[in-house]
Amino acid sequence: MELGNSSLVSNNKQVSLCFSSFQIPNERASLSLLLLPHSTPSLSQPRRRCAALRASLKEINISTEKRVKKVSRELEYSILTALSPLDGRYWGKVKDLAPFMSEYALIYYRVLVEVQWLLKLSQIPEVEEVPSFSDDARSFLQGIVDGFTVEDALAIKNIEKVTNHDVKAVEYFLKQKCESHPEIVKVLEFFHFACTSEDINNLAHALMLKDALDITLFPVIDRLIEAISNMAEDKAHIPMLSRTHGQPASPTTLGKEMAIFAVRLSRERRDISEVEIMGKFAGAVGNYNAHLAAYPATDWPRIAEEFVTSLGLTFNPYVSQIETHDYMAKLFHAVYRFNNILIDFDRDIWGYISWGYFKQITKAGEIGSSTMPHKVNPIDFENSEGNLGIANGVLSHLSTKLPISRFQRDLTDSTVLRNMGVGLGHSLLAYKSTLQGIGKLQVNKARLSEDLDQCWEVLAEPIQTVMRRYGVPEPYEKLKELTRGRAVTKESIQEFIEGLELPKEAKTELLKLTPHSYVGAAVELARSSGQAVKLVNGRC
Repeated sequence: MELGNSSLVSNNKQVSLCFSSFQIPNERASLSLLLLPHSTPSLSQPRRRCAALRASLKEINISTEKRVKKVSRELEYSILTALSPLDGRYWGKVKDLAPFMSEYALIYYRVLVEVQWLLKLSQIPEVEEVPSFSDDARSFLQGIVDGFTVEDALAIKNIEKVTNHDVKAVEYFLKQKCESHPEIVKVLEFFHFACTSEDINNLAHALMLKDALDITLFPVIDRLIEAISNMAEDKAHIPMLSRTHGQPASPTTLGKEMAIFAVRLSRERRDISEVEIMGKFAGAVGNYNAHLAAYPATDWPRIAEEFVTSLGLTFNPYVSQIETHDYMAKLFHAVYRFNNILIDFDRDIWGYISWGYFKQITKAGEIGSSTMPHKVNPIDFENSEGNLGIANGVLSHLSTKLPISRFQRDLTDSTVLRNMGVGLGHSLLAYKSTLQGIGKLQVNKARLSEDLDQCWEVLAEPIQTVMRRYGVPEPYEKLKELTRGRAVTKESIQEFIEGLELPKEAKTELLKLTPHSYVGAAVELARSSGQAVKLVNGRC
């Protein structure tokens, strides 16, 4: 927007105050001089003012850059300085994922895999150089895993500063840890034996996903489905006007509409849980080249399968340097679909709140709007919808990118895999927001009833259907003439029914119908949805 002199003058005080925080000597004075009107204007004055203003703004910009650089050097990581809101504002709601999706977690699971592989080698008769460990040695190695701390992870990061290789840093850390043990020190070079980094990484990522789902995500998903299922059963009997294309349609019940979401989400939850989380352990290009070079008579494919399955994973025998990530694509897309359904739920609830079908229980001290004191906004469902969108953006990229790798591997999957926690973290945050929103909902039966009372035209459907049964000619057309684009009342509907040539019993049943009672099997469907949810997930 262009400003004339009068606008500049009227805004002089505001502009001066705006720039005052930059602490540039004489800047307020210089800007005030620029913005104050002159008693004797000339053609050259606007040009001089513009040039002077540009010079002052440039000076302010330079000062701001210096200040930002100074601040950025001084800032240390905290919840307030985190770049991602998951690690900042929302940390308290997603921190349960940190033991499985953080950098610490990745390092921990790498350590676990390396230790378990050394233990496995000690059980292979052909590998005589690694004899069966004593109970003390096994306990020592297991203690490294069980007692792994953040300080241990930091020690590995310090080694990585030298190696510039994250997995090699884990190997060196373990060698240092085991130097003091007289038995393990003899076989230190069998840490990472015949492994490529991706043998370790793919199993670490698989275990991260498995534990994140089982320990953190599935319990919250199940609580969410249960909450919606409870809404379905509790509100099974509450009639509600349907809307198709945004227009009044045949009535349903509030509970039945919740039941739809409970069952849909249950199906996707089942699909997520049925994805086989896979692992490979076949060396640099998937052919056991190094293994067979060292021990040609050993059945390494069998040993690799035993090792992978011992970790609770499904073995993938046909791989290159990397596990193909097809299971990850399937998993992340299943979560994507679950999230998509939940977006649909969030938007519907948002709409029901806006129509007044739900009230929201208020909390003392909370503010809905900084300027409109009456507002109680559906922020939980909006927060959920927004985070589900971010989650699905990441999950979509993961599911389409990860199965693609140039030839026997490229490194693009490595940096992408570090964002698994981003997609799952925003998903978890959204699930908790929706749960919180559900906990605030209170049905407004009066408002639901009001809408039904104003829509007697929805009875056109059952009337014309009964007319068809008894051979009344042109039933659809007659109801269309009565209802389309016209105000329809209880009286006009009942007058129309009275004039029909129908059996007395049929006419009596039609006269009993109201928009409140014309809900079909909605009540029964809603009340049985809990059992349907259990059956979907194989629980009786």
